[in-house]
Amino acid sequence: MGLYKLMIVDDEEEIRLGVIKKINWQEHGFVVVGDAENGQEALEMAEKLHPDVIMTDIKMPFMDGLELGKRIVDLMPSTKIIIFSGSDDLEYAHQAIKINVVEYVLKPINSIELIEVLKRLKDKLDKEYDDKRNMEILKKHYVESIPVIREQFLVGTLEGRITKEQWEENEKKLGLDLIDKYLSVALINLDTISKEQDDSLILISIKKIVDETIIGYCKFISFPYLDKIAILLSFNEKDNIMKAIKGLNEVCKVFESVFESTISVGIGRIYDNINEIRLSYRTAQSALDYRPILGNGKTIYIDDVEPDNTIQLQFDEQDEIHFLNSIKLSNEDNIREVVESVFKKMEESFVSLEKYRIYLMEVLTSILKLVQSYNIEINSVFGEEFNFYSHLEQFNSIEEIKKWFIEKSLILNEIIKKERVNSSKLLVEKAKEYIKNNYDDYELSVEKLCSKLHVSPTYFSTIFKKETDMNFVNYLTNIRLEEAVKLLNTTDEKTYIIASKVGYQEANYFSYVFKKKFGISPSRYRKN
Repeated sequence: MGLYKLMIVDDEEEIRLGVIKKINWQEHGFVVVGDAENGQEALEMAEKLHPDVIMTDIKMPFMDGLELGKRIVDLMPSTKIIIFSGSDDLEYAHQAIKINVVEYVLKPINSIELIEVLKRLKDKLDKEYDDKRNMEILKKHYVESIPVIREQFLVGTLEGRITKEQWEENEKKLGLDLIDKYLSVALINLDTISKEQDDSLILISIKKIVDETIIGYCKFISFPYLDKIAILLSFNEKDNIMKAIKGLNEVCKVFESVFESTISVGIGRIYDNINEIRLSYRTAQSALDYRPILGNGKTIYIDDVEPDNTIQLQFDEQDEIHFLNSIKLSNEDNIREVVESVFKKMEESFVSLEKYRIYLMEVLTSILKLVQSYNIEINSVFGEEFNFYSHLEQFNSIEEIKKWFIEKSLILNEIIKKERVNSSKLLVEKAKEYIKNNYDDYELSVEKLCSKLHVSPTYFSTIFKKETDMNFVNYLTNIRLEEAVKLLNTTDEKTYIIASKVGYQEANYFSYVFKKKFGISPSRYRKN
């Protein structure tokens, strides 16, 4: 394991820098990746840096150490918290225990004592990571905790071989009687792995991380399936999918920290019938296909990226999935190659002319359903008064038909790409409009915004950053400060009134953010 990432938070710069300078961090297994002077700033920094450890003073302006600890435990439960305090008040200690603080250090900070704290913490972190890496222990855990018959039963459910009656008959004895009203399937894909590591044991490790991490977010059952980990998620309300996404993103972060490689998660559509789990599984696979666009190492929810339309496949399922995905996601060369493979299968089959026609109609039908799912005008792809069956009679060879399919596939590919770009721009414009109308809400957050837009925070953050070149927090801060400048220039209102009007509950924090942006306090700005 490399050096553990550590952040130091204290409103007194002298103490902060003193702690950083007086310790040889690398010698004890740590590297200081950032320091902050208040809890609010530390929280924003931690969301970017994902530290293993945060050392924080207990008393600070804007957000104290205990509140910071609570927020960190919620957002990054694997991060360890060390509290500094100038008081040995038992109430502080009790509150620290409630948020799982690993060490409580009294000020003034003694370097010898702090080094001992670091040694204990490194031993604790080493043990946690070693346990996750110990494949033999993980293998034993897997064999003992997941009976083979239960795993086969769940695989049968994904593949549509288990009826609702069979599920109800076996759920209690197999420990599957935790299902609520709504169900969804998530698939975890191993993006990269070194040749020295055993894929099957890595999957066991992923399963253990899932079981330990998302237990507080939703009901679930996890199990290996082919080369992935499948998770059957269950909720009382459909909106609870957002909590599951949050938990699965934490799984991705923990895995990357431990193994220094990435996993991605695809989440399928939500259904209320056990017989439809197979449909959720297929759409979870489709969600993973968007990794080339959205990137590895994150959770992708199918409703964020694709219209709600389950394509009913009529010819070879895997071939058709490959064909449709190439139209949705690939470049021209790949589309040509995939269409070639579709026709190669036909050319190698010696069947009647009528069967050739049926095969081509099945391929065309799948394209037409794709056109319909994106609400694309058929004429924009196929031209006016399109009738393929009569058009088929005009072709003189298979080669001409193949060229026709390539041409139409490329046209559809281009339209879908434009539609995706337009959808992203529309989403961002809606977000900007909402921020413009609600920047005065001091509780406005990316989670609150996404609940209004009905998208997951992970997907929104990726699209928003791509379209605006800044994250949500920075954009919101800029809007608030622009409005604050207008009010300072055009009114005589007190600074605390302006702070409240632009979404800051505390006037002191507003002044801090304003000065950080403009290099001058609001009151001095007005005088100048």
